Amino acid sequence: MSKNYVDIEFDDGTVLRYRKHANGRGLVAHGAKVHADAFVAPNAYIEPGAQVGAGACVGTGAWIESGAIVATGVHIEPGAHIGRNAHVGEDVRVGVRVHLGTAAIVLPGTQLPADVTIAPGSKVVPTERGYAVAA
Repeated sequence: MSKNYVDIEFDDGTVLRYRKHANGRGLVAHGAKVHADAFVAPNAYIEPGAQVGAGACVGTGAWIESGAIVATGVHIEPGAHIGRNAHVGEDVRVGVRVHLGTAAIVLPGTQLPADVTIAPGSKVVPTERGYAVAA
């Protein structure tokens, strides 16, 4: 029988415990809130203080940093990175290897294609042709 958690020790000696999410077996740190209906793929990491809503899907190797909020129905592709305190609105699709900067906001319904980098503090809005970064 395997254990249902993983401890990771950092260079400074601190240890962070991750539990394996029941739906997908991805790693969820103590203090993160992930809805039971969300799917967290293996090798995905969700840090303390992050929140993931119902029906969200977090792909393999994705990383959601502390304080980030991922709303209901969001689909995060493999290798994507959601920065600290970022907010991803309902029904957003985050493409493969997208990097969403610290405190960035993505409005509901936005589709971000693969390999996009969104600067810290940016506001991303959906458009007919995909998305735009608002000033």
